[in-house]
Amino acid sequence: MELESKRIIVSGCARGMGEATLNAYVQAGADVIGMDINSEAGQSVTEKAKIKGPGKASFIKIDIANPESVSDAFREASEQLGGLDALANPAAIHRLGDPSDISPDDWDRIFTINVRGTVLTNQAAFKLIRKSGGGSIINFGSISGLRPEPGSAAYSATKGAVHSWSRTAAAAWGKDLVRVNAILPAMATPMYMEANKKMTEEAATASYWMNHRSIALGEKYGDPETDLGPVMVFFASDASRFITGQLIPVDGGQASTR
Repeated sequence: MELESKRIIVSGCARGMGEATLNAYVQAGADVIGMDINSEAGQSVTEKAKIKGPGKASFIKIDIANPESVSDAFREASEQLGGLDALANPAAIHRLGDPSDISPDDWDRIFTINVRGTVLTNQAAFKLIRKSGGGSIINFGSISGLRPEPGSAAYSATKGAVHSWSRTAAAAWGKDLVRVNAILPAMATPMYMEANKKMTEEAATASYWMNHRSIALGEKYGDPETDLGPVMVFFASDASRFITGQLIPVDGGQASTR
């Protein structure tokens, strides 16, 4: 599962699962370009990863919802890397909202980033990976796209869309040896920890029964570096060359897919 000589882009690299993914790839020997809209944090993360090695890391700013920004960033990355073998696409946002009162602005914003951003980055990556003779696109879905989530209506809908898109792209691009899978993680990210701190006791109890109780491996979320990183290495490597169109829960048993 080593990634020596692999050329990889990681979106949303500034923190959380994107940061963990970038670190895992650099540690596995890949040449990685991290992308994020947050330049300061993104540059800091990639610089730290580069120092640790043994792979390489650099940073390019991107707005994944903006077609021109995506086109420019991927063209620059391709020039720096000399091609592309894989894209990991953790970049996303979350917004709470009941189905009855979520605003059009919130709905549009979350769909623009989570769904349009996935489509745009996947399209840009596909064209480059096809030229390289094949490779891997790894999107990020969620259990939120599999179950009813009245408190996160728009987010849940976006992840359902990512699941459907990933399956369809996999079917369309398989002939070019470009595989597309979606990871469904349950990880203790900074965003997750911040949200927990703001919960009332009642909300925390409800969250436990909805989210943690169903995690067979310890009833707690995983660590992005140790629990997600190795899986991301596998799906970027040639070891996963015969897996495509799949929803892959990395969540301690929280979700079941078919």
